[in-house]
Amino acid sequence: MKNFLVWWFGLCSLAVFACEEHRIDCDKAYTTFEINQCAAMELDKANQQLAYYLDTALEHNSDDAELVKAIKAAQQDWERYANTHCQAVYTQWRDGTIRGAMALSCMTQQTQGRTHEIWQRFLTFMDSTAAVLPEPGV
Repeated sequence: MKNFLVWWFGLCSLAVFACEEHRIDCDKAYTTFEINQCAAMELDKANQQLAYYLDTALEHNSDDAELVKAIKAAQQDWERYANTHCQAVYTQWRDGTIRGAMALSCMTQQTQGRTHEIWQRFLTFMDSTAAVLPEPGV
């Protein structure tokens, strides 16, 4: 079960390509397949933003090897937590077709929160100096 979400999100990422081919209007998604594809696209977008903010934070702090190591360790711990937490959400909804969308939206929310945390802790300053990147939208 530990790697279930990795498998599930990988499968859903493949569905994103199919979704882009068929140009599903996510505002009008109706079927479970369409809803899951749209949720997977949202997660993919959130993952891309997280990767960008994380890479920027690591680069911005590259002169402090100990901090970079700590950020990377925290990221690994967060990934384990988020996967485990969203697996619990999937389990909660395991008897319904909504389980995939619920797990995907859980992971999207976790990812957006992590992105904001990285921005707040490692890409902003205590004084009036402008942040390295703009505040990510949540």
